[in-house]
Amino acid sequence: MRIALISVHGCPVVRAGEKDTGGMNVYILETAREFARRGVCVDVYTRRHDPADPEVVELSPRARVIHIPSGPLSADKDGVYQLLDGFCRAVDDYKDRHELEYDVIWSHYWLSGLVGIDLKRQWGLPHVTSFHTLGELKRLAMPDELDPPERDASERLIMDAADRIVVWSENERDALRHVYDVPTGKISIIPPGVDSARFAPGDQSASREALGIGGGRILLYVGRLERLKGVDIVLKALATMQDADDVGLLVVGGAENSPERERLRGISQESGISDRVRFIPSVDQYDLPGYYNAADVCVLPSYYESFGLAALEAAACGKPVVASKVGGLPSVVRDGETGFLVGWQCPGPFMEKLQILLSDAGLRRKMGAAARTHAVRLNWARAVTELAILFDTVRDVRATAGCGAAAG
Repeated sequence: MRIALISVHGCPVVRAGEKDTGGMNVYILETAREFARRGVCVDVYTRRHDPADPEVVELSPRARVIHIPSGPLSADKDGVYQLLDGFCRAVDDYKDRHELEYDVIWSHYWLSGLVGIDLKRQWGLPHVTSFHTLGELKRLAMPDELDPPERDASERLIMDAADRIVVWSENERDALRHVYDVPTGKISIIPPGVDSARFAPGDQSASREALGIGGGRILLYVGRLERLKGVDIVLKALATMQDADDVGLLVVGGAENSPERERLRGISQESGISDRVRFIPSVDQYDLPGYYNAADVCVLPSYYESFGLAALEAAACGKPVVASKVGGLPSVVRDGETGFLVGWQCPGPFMEKLQILLSDAGLRRKMGAAARTHAVRLNWARAVTELAILFDTVRDVRATAGCGAAAG
């Protein structure tokens, strides 16, 4: 099998946690590598985003990233919509020049889904799509969240045209059914995974020493810095904790000079906790386990989260997680067993759950062990096995339908 994976704005070789990068980039990278280990060829088509980008980057034998020139390199996610026609033509041209043949198109995010629609028509192949986030659901969580005006209609068009939609949780499936009226039979729930060998419990003291982190109790947030992630909630929760002078917060992710980081710095200064909050630019996936192992508790206070890979990585490292009860997070965090789910996006409830864990080392160990046990069941091998079965199914259905049309 050969897969044409379309990820217009999300390049898997860009470091996760920077602008417009996150769990989707990690997901694409890990699934492409796992498919390749099984002998499946995966070509990841993405926009060229840096002058230094080579045309082709080998991820592993049989998996590669193909950088497609399409518009100005500086165009961000919100400006890519106008460039999609040119991107699609360039992908088709690359395929023809290199005489490539594919079995399935797999698109990621709505921008890529639109390209998937066109390529499905041109190539006569099945199209499987994964949205990762959905515009209407983001606005339900945070009404002032702005998206390109074309997004809502485009997402509904993709849902109608795709052969199958892969979602990460029952929550996302139910949203597609009830908000977008997508038939259940068109949706496949296939959660992502975690590399439980890389993300594994480690020595806390050694991790702190390696990272230059002192003693005390440490909270950790890992992810992009944008208002939807709710990092201001944990800052305000920390500011109101009792007997917490030794509690620090590590915020890992985002560019050094991003507007959201400056806003969060301002909140920490106004709250009188700036000396206990450390902002760390996004780090490589191979370095992240050290941060998880240095922490006592991980926190994910998002207003909307389709799944929450950071919560799964923390769990694999044996850390309890306090997270918002939104999106797919309840499938990662088992309330009262591997951490706590908080039903309100405000500081008070987060402060309460964080204090419970910070004040009880035995409970942290117990929940952390349960988190590790739960996390190792969600691995990339399992995810790709289910994806491979799905791709074989849609390919066979398409082939059967084509034969029937020819016979008629």
